[in-house]
Amino acid sequence: MSLLDVARARLDTPGCAEVVHLNNAGAALAPAPVLDAVIGHLRLEGRLGGYEAAAVAAPQVNAVYEAISRLIGCLPGEIAVVENATRAWDMAFYALRFGSGDRILTSRAEYASNVIAFLQVASRTGARVEVVDDDEHGQLSVRDLERRLAADVKLVAVTHVPTQSGLVNPAAEIGRLTRAAGVPFLLDACQSVGQLPVDVRKLGCDLLSATGRKFLRGPRGTGFLYVSKRLADTLEPPFLDLHAATWTGQDTYEIRSGARRFENWEANYAAKIGLGVAVDYALSWGVEAIAERVTALAARLRRRLGELPRVTVQDRGQRLCGIVTFTVDGESAADVHRRLSAAGINTSVSAVTSARYDLGERGLAAVVRASVHYYNTDEEVDALCAALQRRNFRSDIRSPRCTS
Repeated sequence: MSLLDVARARLDTPGCAEVVHLNNAGAALAPAPVLDAVIGHLRLEGRLGGYEAAAVAAPQVNAVYEAISRLIGCLPGEIAVVENATRAWDMAFYALRFGSGDRILTSRAEYASNVIAFLQVASRTGARVEVVDDDEHGQLSVRDLERRLAADVKLVAVTHVPTQSGLVNPAAEIGRLTRAAGVPFLLDACQSVGQLPVDVRKLGCDLLSATGRKFLRGPRGTGFLYVSKRLADTLEPPFLDLHAATWTGQDTYEIRSGARRFENWEANYAAKIGLGVAVDYALSWGVEAIAERVTALAARLRRRLGELPRVTVQDRGQRLCGIVTFTVDGESAADVHRRLSAAGINTSVSAVTSARYDLGERGLAAVVRASVHYYNTDEEVDALCAALQRRNFRSDIRSPRCTS
């Protein structure tokens, strides 16, 4: 188990005193520095006015790009800060050009929003969507991807860590193949950034989308897009405003250089500043240490769940992360979620409508999703398992203030 100071992390996290929060893949509990930054800027806007507060906070806003660049190993100019991960992903995907017969390769783990976008573009353009096979471990088969890569493949788009499972897709191996083939690689890192080390240079992706609210512990309504410098100025965003472009003449405009062409002018400055603070906060703990702690806690949870009658752990993959999914015989995932919630334990449900390629293929209507973070404890993991063992869930479980 990591030597990370869990007691200090919990003292920094007001929500730890209120609830057993095992829904970090949905939205993690924000630490006090993030809360203070967001509330502080809102108060500044209340005192000075929105535009004036933004001018005062300009150094903090610019620092957000620096922080994200350190987090994922890129240049500040390769980052666009946007409203959420889906907007980031959409801005990248819809900037790419597809024609009849072009092929888009993706994984079985893909999220519904991404697949809907694939299908829309396929309907509009005549492009084809192909799902790469899984390997024997349940992750994307690198061998099948290599077999499918050809001149008519215009994009490989893969989810790093899916919403409905603890698997980690082999992104670096995918990046190696796409670089060799000269095919753009779009990585949805919504669930991996913040819980695992993510370095875009090592992964070899050209585009990456991520959110602030999940494992980064930032505010809701924040996300970012990485666009490699070599690719950024070749892509035209699906829509523009006076931030993304300059009106240069009566009938002309010029798109700005770099990733910020994918932003728009209006922004929630308080949330944007909070995102930067969240990234700095994660870096202060060390992403490697976070990953070690999260992975160990999740392994404990899978082990404990595996000891319970009627409970089946549903995670697949050779490498697993902090997301743990399971089902309970004779009970729907929604019912289990409601009972755990009544016991003061936050979890989530991943339904087939969010991951039809995967859950549908496995005959699963839904799974319960418990997702741990470094501020969670062994006792909280055990509390979830104890609640599952009880026939009648009690509502008296409260999070221990700090331990292990």
